[in-house]
Amino acid sequence: MKKLFFLLLIIANSVTAQNVDSLFVSANNLYKNGKFSDAIEFYKKIEAKELVSSELYYNLGNSYYKLNKVGPAIYYYEKALLLDPLNADVKNNLVFAKRLALDNIEELPKTVLQKFKINYLQKLSYNQWAIVAVLFSILGSFLFLMFYFADGPAKKRFYFTTSIVSFLFLITSLFITYNQYNFAINNKEAVVFAEKTKVRNAPTLNSEEIFMLHEGTKIIVLDDVDEWNKVKIKDGRLGWIHAEDIKLLSDF
Repeated sequence: MKKLFFLLLIIANSVTAQNVDSLFVSANNLYKNGKFSDAIEFYKKIEAKELVSSELYYNLGNSYYKLNKVGPAIYYYEKALLLDPLNADVKNNLVFAKRLALDNIEELPKTVLQKFKINYLQKLSYNQWAIVAVLFSILGSFLFLMFYFADGPAKKRFYFTTSIVSFLFLITSLFITYNQYNFAINNKEAVVFAEKTKVRNAPTLNSEEIFMLHEGTKIIVLDDVDEWNKVKIKDGRLGWIHAEDIKLLSDF
């Protein structure tokens, strides 16, 4: 009975994979023929199955960009970068999409430490840093075993030193993974989807409007109250925005 269950499970997974591949190919063909709205519908069907990838989000971003829909284009390019931060094609297209956004917000000056984190540590997601940590743990364990079985003091010294270095890198990568995870949780990024939206000084409709944001602007969500989100933009300004006007980039 168990064998039959596993066989049916394998067949079901195989059929699902074939269906997704067929949808992806059909969507790509529609995109090539300039039918961008239809291509989006097919890509969205794949997204609904939760079989997402950087390539899927990249193609969705391209489709929305072709339709001049700035908010969704930037949103999906940013989603693609969350899965693959080193993807040069996504980065290039995101630059072009951001040029269509109306808001030109100056970023606050960064400290040396902040620049280091952005330019180096945040190039990888916390999941990718976790993979790095696992690789260093495997390498360190292997080198320690080589030290244990090595003949001669020179070889033992070499393997012992390299294993210690590997474990130090393991501890460092674990620390970075933990920090990146906390950063992702505490800095919920979102993109403005509404054509324009008012940012207020309190989470009520009758509160004072302090500034306006337009579609495609990336923001940080700090808190939420009922149907309102407290947000921060890159120049440091804070305010409250209606939750339906933005879309979170992650599920945290």
